[in-house]
Amino acid sequence: MRNVTLRQLRTVEAICRLGKINLAAEALRVTGPALTLQIQQLERDAGVPLFDRTRNGMVPTAYGIAFLEAARAVEDSLVGLEDSISAIKGLRTGRLRLGVVSTGKYFAPQLIAAFRDQTPGIEINLFIGNRAEIITKLRDHEIDVALMGRPPRDVEVRAQVFGDHPLVFIANAGHALAGVLEISRERIAQEQFLVREKGSGTRISLEIFLSGTPHRLEELGTEIASNETIKQAVIAGLGIAFISAHTIEQEVKLGRLVILDVVETPIRRQWFSVSRLDRVTTPAMQAFERFLLAQGARYLPVVSKPYPANAFG
Repeated sequence: MRNVTLRQLRTVEAICRLGKINLAAEALRVTGPALTLQIQQLERDAGVPLFDRTRNGMVPTAYGIAFLEAARAVEDSLVGLEDSISAIKGLRTGRLRLGVVSTGKYFAPQLIAAFRDQTPGIEINLFIGNRAEIITKLRDHEIDVALMGRPPRDVEVRAQVFGDHPLVFIANAGHALAGVLEISRERIAQEQFLVREKGSGTRISLEIFLSGTPHRLEELGTEIASNETIKQAVIAGLGIAFISAHTIEQEVKLGRLVILDVVETPIRRQWFSVSRLDRVTTPAMQAFERFLLAQGARYLPVVSKPYPANAFG
């Protein structure tokens, strides 16, 4: 494997990404036959098949996927090298590919703007997606740093906390429980819930919260794929929701939503910055992680329970 070239690794990556020899050849600006010869030579040198040739294109074998991982790791290292050279020269430049779970879109723009004010030479590419999408991109070396509420368990990562992440129950202002104090777990469990997709951080936290309530998890509620739709559905009176307090700041201020006073809530989770343990930490990543640690929490929205005026006598 010591004789594997960067060109060969890029060839493997292009074929895995595009699925066909002719498309990979076009992307790499070589001929199809030349690309085929490169792969055949690499397979002979490695002594293993890298692709299965099917009617639908080239499908990587387990060996091919291992080569793909190596190709992506090498590309990450080259990006890190470029950033390091710039840092040694005294240039505060670089690139940061940032992934943010969808709940984080309510504070990520302000956080990024503050970071760019301090480091204008660092280019930031932002991707927002659900938890599963962010973990996939982290696993596939498509993002450098992820902001999420719970680090993944199936990818070895570095994770650092940069702020609190409170989760609360919400209802519309006219709901029977609005303004009621110390709502019990058993009482809130009787409500109709609007929930995120399976695997989302808020849904997992809700399942843990209700796990002691008999039979409640069998039919948790109506599944809705976005926080925005959930909020609109709650406002319309279709049910209540368990949601990140960071997503409802404006609606609470306008009186369209209320936070319910459920015992043992808010549930305090944390926001993490997450990166792969096996990759080189670039100067751009280091600068961003230092910024998060020192200043990240101040860009998180703050929402408190709006108790009625006569709540405490």
